[in-house]
Amino acid sequence: MQDPFTGQPTCIQGGRLPADAERSALLHDHRRRLEALDRFVTAAARVGIGTDPDDDLVHWEPDEVGLLAAADPDWHELDAAARDFRATLPLLALESFGFPPDVEDLLGEAGAHLRPISSGVEATAFEAADHSIYKFFMPREEGRIGGSFTFTRGEEIALLAAASDGSYRAMLEKFDLILRLGGMPTEVLGVTRREGILITKQTLGTSLTDGADTSALQPDALIPIPARFLRAHRDHPRLFFRDDEPWLVADLHARNLVRAADGNLRAIDLLAAPFPADLVAAEPLLADWLRRVRTDPTAGVLPGVDDDEL
Repeated sequence: MQDPFTGQPTCIQGGRLPADAERSALLHDHRRRLEALDRFVTAAARVGIGTDPDDDLVHWEPDEVGLLAAADPDWHELDAAARDFRATLPLLALESFGFPPDVEDLLGEAGAHLRPISSGVEATAFEAADHSIYKFFMPREEGRIGGSFTFTRGEEIALLAAASDGSYRAMLEKFDLILRLGGMPTEVLGVTRREGILITKQTLGTSLTDGADTSALQPDALIPIPARFLRAHRDHPRLFFRDDEPWLVADLHARNLVRAADGNLRAIDLLAAPFPADLVAAEPLLADWLRRVRTDPTAGVLPGVDDDEL
């Protein structure tokens, strides 16, 4: 099956949930893209190219260092890493999705094959003729896109997590996390050459009632965080171990959960960031709890003590 706008292979069509093998392949694509970006960032740093923000790398043209690549091993490695990454995140044009040239208002100038659904802080969403959902994530000034968390130490609480501007890497990690948490399958189609808009395709679901309480509807893999360890400026902060590393996952409120065709609730969006290793190391009680909760999701603040007794 091919995507009607890009011609790329796709496993997403309307509300149909991909088969297990398709879902595994989709997860592999997310991992491969992040690994390719890691190699690209490492190669860029080796020749003195900054990687924060990472928009210059994500928008990199395939032949940008062709002449230097032929003359120097480090630049050759950078060129190879850039091409490998570009293979996982193609450069696209908004015109391919039916938008007119030099479009300024995605909602107001959508083509006949995309029906506007919503526009938020991060993205504008459309439903296609086959009922698949396309999301266009708009970059902001200074190369930032999407959201993340910034952590600081607190006086009475180990960590304070404030929502902050994100990066392209943080966006790609978010799509990977959504799938790992059993969320709606999400394909990363590419990034637009001129505007830097990140475009994804997602399975259709049925929206929940706006404002519905989802505190008891969080994905099973998420672990509640004791209040003394973290305060986050977002709904439902939870802990998730991604490749054995602790992550803060939040914002799974009613607008970010939908009911899939199989009747299950699945995430379509979230806000996340890895726990800061340096700040965790400075909080022995938190570090000990994270070590224990890796193997026992019910572990309390102190070993052998019920949290209700504290």
